[in-house]
Amino acid sequence: MQKPLVDIVAVVISKPMLIGVYKNSQLSETIQKEGMTSDVLPEVFDELLKKYEINSISYSKGPGSFMAIKLAYVFFKTLSITRNIRLFAQDGFYFNGNTPIKAVGNSYFVKKEGIITLKKDETPGTFHLPKRLELNEMSEDVEPLYILKAV
Repeated sequence: MQKPLVDIVAVVISKPMLIGVYKNSQLSETIQKEGMTSDVLPEVFDELLKKYEINSISYSKGPGSFMAIKLAYVFFKTLSITRNIRLFAQDGFYFNGNTPIKAVGNSYFVKKEGIITLKKDETPGTFHLPKRLELNEMSEDVEPLYILKAV
């Protein structure tokens, strides 16, 4: 039996991690998973690969947790190469309505007029998966978006 062809969106900078399964560009399944990125991604994608034929993966490339972004990039890039899956990315602001994203301490990443800066004591937004996946809104520039130097 042939597996359904789907596209995947992964918001790896949110807690819990959000993963959406899209059939014909429509969100058909939402997975919310707590835990470390290094544990969650292999577990979730093991199940997804058993169940579906994955056409593309789009992920949140930052800003946010450097470790989560780095792990996600390596994981998705490996899947892209070994399974011939198209890989796309978008900055995290796409997935939270352009609201502040938690950085370190009481600092937050803020995007204004296309420029990302750090601000103190902001109110972070909530991440969400788009109801409809528009691949033309995703970028083929999939390298992680580091605003500060990784430590």
